[in-house]
Order: sequence, then C-alpha cells, then structure tokens
Amino acid sequence: MASRLLARALRETHLIQKAGVASYRAKIGNREIVGYGFNGQPSYMDRTDFPMPAIRFKETTPDIQALREKEKGDWRKLSIEEKKALYRASFCQTFAEIQAPTGEWKSIIGITLIAVSLSLWVYMAMKIWVYRPLPSTFTEERRQAQLRRMIDLQVNPIEGLASKWDYEKNDWKK
Repeated sequence: MASRLLARALRETHLIQKAGVASYRAKIGNREIVGYGFNGQPSYMDRTDFPMPAIRFKETTPDIQALREKEKGDWRKLSIEEKKALYRASFCQTFAEIQAPTGEWKSIIGITLIAVSLSLWVYMAMKIWVYRPLPSTFTEERRQAQLRRMIDLQVNPIEGLASKWDYEKNDWKK
C-alpha cells in the first residue's frame, strides 16, 4: 500500500513539474533550460552572486546549434570567435561587464540634493507664511520666571526639579 502511495505521489509530482515547464515555454520561447536557476524558475538574470542562470540567454538558432555540436569535440579546434559566440549565446554579460560602474550614483546624489533643497525651501516658506510667531512665554526672562515659580511651588520635590534645589542656600545642589 505504501509503495503505491509513493509511486502515485512521484507521478503527480512529475506531472506537476512538466505542467510548470510547459507554462513557462510561452515566456522563455525556444531557449534551453540548463539548470535550477536563482529561484527555481526558468528565468535569466546576470548576477555575480549566482552566476548560473536557469536558461540560456539566446534562443537556439542553426548557427549556435552547429557550434554546440562542434563544442562537444576538441575545444582546441574552436576559434576564439566561435568560443565568444558560444559564450554570448549562453550569457549576456561577462563578470567584468556586470561589475563595471554605471555612473548611477551621480543621478542618485543629484536627486537627493534636489529633494533636500526643496524640503528646505518648503520649511522656510512654512516658517515665514504659515507658522505664527512664538509666544512671549518663550523669551529668556519668562522662562527664568517660570523656573523660579516651579522651585517656589516645590514642583515634584522627590525626583524632579525641586529635589535639585537647595532651599537654604537658595542655589542648585551640587
């Protein structure tokens, strides 16, 4: 009984895998599936951390097919141009081309500086035309008077402001 269940499960898994590949054929066209790939799906990505894409870069043409047949023999008989053509059929870029600087950092810094300057202009406009002036209680004399009143009223005498005031010397505790 267990062997029948196992065989059935394996058949269903195989059918599901075949159905998955068939649904991807419309997306990948005539390109050869050569491995598992980065995420287990037949897709092509040039990545330095995972250099083995699941499918080849170009579709198989008669020229490339002839080169692949020739490739199965002695590689010393292949010319440099044929080796390059085989490489470019499988991969879009070399590692040097992938890692080459693109200059994208310049646009990122430019956009960031523009956003910062716009936000500063918006802040200045809000400060001038939207916000009211600060109340008179924010002046230095008023804040000192408020502090003195809190000490006189002994606000929070255990752990707060009044606990740090020496009432005998009329000065802050040291």
